[in-house]
Amino acid sequence: MKNLIFFISLFIIIGCNESPNGGVTKYDIEEFFNNVAISGGYFSSSEEKLIYSSNQSGIYNIYEVNINDGEVGQLTSSEKESFFIRSYVPDSDSFIYSADKGGNEISHLYLQDRDGKILDLTPGENEKSSFYKWSKDNSTLYYLSNKRDSKYFDLYKMEVGEWKSNLIYENNNNMSVSSISDNEEFLLLSNSITTSENEFYLLEIASGNLKEISNAPGSYSSAGFSNDNKSFYYITDVNKEFAYLMQYEIASGEASVLFETNWDVMYSYLSKSEKYRVIGINEDGKNTLKVYNEMENREIEFPSFEDGNIIGLEFSETENKMRLSVGSSKMPNNLYVYDLNDKSLVKLTNSLNPNIDSTNLVNAKVVRYKSFDGLEIPALFYAPLQATKNNKVPALVWVHGGPGGQSRMNFNPLIQYLNNQGYAILAVNNRGSSGYGKTFYKLDDKNHGENDLKDCIWGKKWLQDLDYIDSGKIGIIGGSYGGYMTMAAMTFTPDEFKVGVNIFGVTNWIRTLKSIPSYWEASRKALYDELGDPYSSDSIRLKKISPLFHASNVKNPVMVLQGANDPRVLQVESDEIVDALQKNEIPVEYVVFEDEGHGFRKKENQLEGYRKIKNFLDLYLKEETPVIEVTKKMID
Repeated sequence: MKNLIFFISLFIIIGCNESPNGGVTKYDIEEFFNNVAISGGYFSSSEEKLIYSSNQSGIYNIYEVNINDGEVGQLTSSEKESFFIRSYVPDSDSFIYSADKGGNEISHLYLQDRDGKILDLTPGENEKSSFYKWSKDNSTLYYLSNKRDSKYFDLYKMEVGEWKSNLIYENNNNMSVSSISDNEEFLLLSNSITTSENEFYLLEIASGNLKEISNAPGSYSSAGFSNDNKSFYYITDVNKEFAYLMQYEIASGEASVLFETNWDVMYSYLSKSEKYRVIGINEDGKNTLKVYNEMENREIEFPSFEDGNIIGLEFSETENKMRLSVGSSKMPNNLYVYDLNDKSLVKLTNSLNPNIDSTNLVNAKVVRYKSFDGLEIPALFYAPLQATKNNKVPALVWVHGGPGGQSRMNFNPLIQYLNNQGYAILAVNNRGSSGYGKTFYKLDDKNHGENDLKDCIWGKKWLQDLDYIDSGKIGIIGGSYGGYMTMAAMTFTPDEFKVGVNIFGVTNWIRTLKSIPSYWEASRKALYDELGDPYSSDSIRLKKISPLFHASNVKNPVMVLQGANDPRVLQVESDEIVDALQKNEIPVEYVVFEDEGHGFRKKENQLEGYRKIKNFLDLYLKEETPVIEVTKKMID
């Protein structure tokens, strides 16, 4: 059941494509969500197939594509829950996938064979599990689970074929398992201190000897062990603004820098044989991947792609082939296979709806503007193709999730849909966002809803200076932390934005911080350090920055969208802010999806929710009667 509290009477007309001035074709919401979202992409043992997840059916299911002829087969047929592929079982056609219930984030690991028989490998009712890796000899599955204690994740293994759970490491110290050596002698463990600092340890499992690697304050994350188990790799930002790659020799305790650049190294790993090293870099909101042939000491050259940039990759078992995920801000990810021997490239998917001409979509442009205190704020800007001085368009300030997230050069169907419909969008990376150095990242600690909000307002001012923006028609939109920022803007600066769209945003920080899921225990201290401890005097400030307690300040229309199963931002958060706005006679539209959590996975829900967002914006920002596209579902 979808709950719509505030109903807006609208005229209904049949939707169609149109070509406004400038020859730009506008597409309806169904066409945008006939695009396909793809995740994963793992080679079969024969290296002739790839297995991946896709929402082609309306919800994420598992698919398999033949690399030689491009034939696609659907391997699962879920109509209720999203299935996300984790891997083929080595030397088998069976596969492992994960799924939760209605977005509740209590994910289990499932094994499905070619006959369609499904085995829940982690069947505990409240057991949250995650796939870690296969052993080098492909005989063992390693995974994390909180079945022993809901607060802590222990490390387990299962032998292929037996599928019986065996405990390797019992986490009694509030640690997070980062890596295990292939000989099962060593573990890398992490203990969060703040959201930007953690302790990093090497554990000798047999003896219990625990050695701290983090010799200076900073961020540390594992990049795996070497095959000979004599060294390991990690990423840190110690004494630098940006994260870099290190190697640590276990016997000597010596550490050396392997790779650094002027941006954050996000991750790095070696191929199974250690022939290749992959390095992922966050370069101004864009993924940059480098692959080095370690044996020949050279960087691998890739062909150019019309679809955008390489987002991620996976090696085949022989390491003769790579799966490449390629996409951009105006192109959903597609899967390619690149043969390292003959340099051939095969495109396996076409994720963009063939009815959409990509020339009518906009690539995000990196811009920077000065905030209230002179700090330079990076942002991604989507300018509608139809915008001119003589055809001024409304605009939205878009705020990412987090805190500490980042708007990146990835395809976002809602952004592209709204942009195509004539809305300029400025996706701000306000102070506190990741990717721009650790100083910038820390600038919003215990300052949320204050200077970070000012960054959004100055983003609005930047938009107003553009001669093709209607300066009086600017709104704000965001999800999660971005939803909080939306409500903070509408509450604490009620005259700045004409409308606000809050997608599962926090409105009462005291409740949210007290009700975080039990399995976040390892990061609780760090979270409280950044935002405030609701059980301490910090609660005074947390109440001050919580929109719910100041809802009487709101002057302009608000839309709220919420998943009923959201474990991060409880539905009561949205219920209460909507109720408060209604009592103050503020126009508010409220949509609740009973089968979603912290994010909307089902296409039917995305269609409904995003259509309502566009209609809401048309009514209150464009000040025109929205168009509702009549669908078969609506007629039925």
